[in-house]
Amino acid sequence: MPDPILKISGLNAHYGDFQALFGVDMQVDAGEVLAIIGANGAGKTTLMRSITGLLTNGPDQIMHKGTDIGRLRADEVALRGIAMVPEGRQLFPSLSVKENLMIGAQVLRPGPWNLKAVYQLFPILEERKDQQSTSLSGGQQQMVAIGRALMSNPELILFDEISLGLAPVIIRDIYRALPGIIGNGMSAIIVEQDISKALSVSSRVYCLQEGRVSLEDRSDTVAREDISRAYFGIE
Repeated sequence: MPDPILKISGLNAHYGDFQALFGVDMQVDAGEVLAIIGANGAGKTTLMRSITGLLTNGPDQIMHKGTDIGRLRADEVALRGIAMVPEGRQLFPSLSVKENLMIGAQVLRPGPWNLKAVYQLFPILEERKDQQSTSLSGGQQQMVAIGRALMSNPELILFDEISLGLAPVIIRDIYRALPGIIGNGMSAIIVEQDISKALSVSSRVYCLQEGRVSLEDRSDTVAREDISRAYFGIE
């Protein structure tokens, strides 16, 4: 059997003296879409930051296709084909839409994603390509953040709170675009507050509760009662 795209084993994460994750185990296989749910403060963003090299991890806690990446810098993780759409979008305010997208291309990984492909996915971005990125609506800025991640041609893409703060119609449009993003064998991890949305696009779901995995199940068979218990820590 080939190594999984990502294998997390006993992951502990800290911010100084504060421990945010406790012995997290998780796995993502090639072409799989994983959903991560949990209340605010459960450790979801910390998990994303650990995977992408924004937090340093212990040995053998995060493996990418059998290689330990836990102590790599964020740019080194990106070169291996792992990209993140961060919470809050985090665009470069002084740059145009096109310039923000081209930041992702600096990784120089080969693959199908380039400006033309991103513009086909989100036509509004071509119309606004010369505008300052932060002059766009929240939904359009999220499209830029997604496009920037895709421009690095990742094999694993992480979406941290993909629909946070967006209008329902924009959320619908972004989720409609997801099959075109992850339908070509790319793996994905989606952190999402909307549990129904998370389950609808994923094959498996993990719930985090106070920094620990409180549930792992198949998205199409998991019981809502089990999710409620795992989400709120109800015995």
